[in-house]
Amino acid sequence: MEEIRGSAQGTAPVPLSVLDLVTVGAGSTATDALRTSVELSRLAESRGFHRYWIAEHHSMPGVASSSPAVILAHLAAHTDRIRLGSGGVMLPNHAPLVIAEQFGTLEAMAPGRVDLGLGRAPGTDGATAAALRRTDRLNEGADDFPQQLVELTRFLDDDFPDGHPYARIHAVPGPVQATSPGGVQSPHRPPIWLLGSSGFSARLAGMLGLPFAFAHHFSAQNTIPALDLYRESFRPSEVLDTPYALIGVAALATDDEKEARRQVRAAALNMLRLRMGRPGLVPTPQEAEAYEFGPLEQEFFESWSANVIHGTPDEVRSGLDGLQKRTGADELMITSNAHGGDVRVRSYELIADAYELPTA
Repeated sequence: MEEIRGSAQGTAPVPLSVLDLVTVGAGSTATDALRTSVELSRLAESRGFHRYWIAEHHSMPGVASSSPAVILAHLAAHTDRIRLGSGGVMLPNHAPLVIAEQFGTLEAMAPGRVDLGLGRAPGTDGATAAALRRTDRLNEGADDFPQQLVELTRFLDDDFPDGHPYARIHAVPGPVQATSPGGVQSPHRPPIWLLGSSGFSARLAGMLGLPFAFAHHFSAQNTIPALDLYRESFRPSEVLDTPYALIGVAALATDDEKEARRQVRAAALNMLRLRMGRPGLVPTPQEAEAYEFGPLEQEFFESWSANVIHGTPDEVRSGLDGLQKRTGADELMITSNAHGGDVRVRSYELIADAYELPTA
């Protein structure tokens, strides 16, 4: 339970965490983006952010987070204390055994600080999802999510019942090593989180007594209904005795309010192109300023940007405080999307300062 619940630092109302999409801006490379992730993870650790998650996305030039486990291993080598995890691994895209092996390996690399966040969406378009899963029956994967979750959990705990087809199969690194001659059992196992943007995972997380992460940053209208459903459905478990829910929040703080608006416009144009089936690198603020939104595009821009808390540090702090009060979220996981890595890093610095987070 201590691996799940964090402690609020400074003047923050709840623990603050980071969600990283490893965004790639026009004029930069994936290498640049990954270097920013290392810098950002070390900043987050030094300033008291509770956890640092990597999201899984595919076939998007502006998002270099297609392999969360690989990136997390890299970040584990550059940090010492902060919790690292997936926000999340899209379970239907992968064999449960593979995920158990990957996160067992991560746990061995960074004992006691690995989270396994799971989602049931593909994290991409239908054609790419079909290529990942080697099937065009995409609904089948989503419908089978509870069964896949059970299978993954049993691989992590190495407790398939006798007679099960997988009873003699073991995820390594994992508990089976403790049963071998001279084996020693690790005291840690990555805690499972369920992620969602609707009510399905909220209800399932509640029924299983698991922590829940809601994607407020792209499904704001569903946030409060989903959190209410999670809390109403919650049953105490060995993992949690009471509900614990975090929400992903899009927030960008800058020294100059005008710069925040410019960066949000660039991020919105990137999202618009993605929704139109033309994903690309995050455009520069200059390109976004020169782009003329049509009437429907302008409507999308206003709707999307209204869900991004942006401006000066004081404005962002006020927005985050208000959101936490409205939702009752136990933790805020902030994603700061912008064209340049330096802008993203600076945003987290300013948010940390606004909440008087510790320095190390």
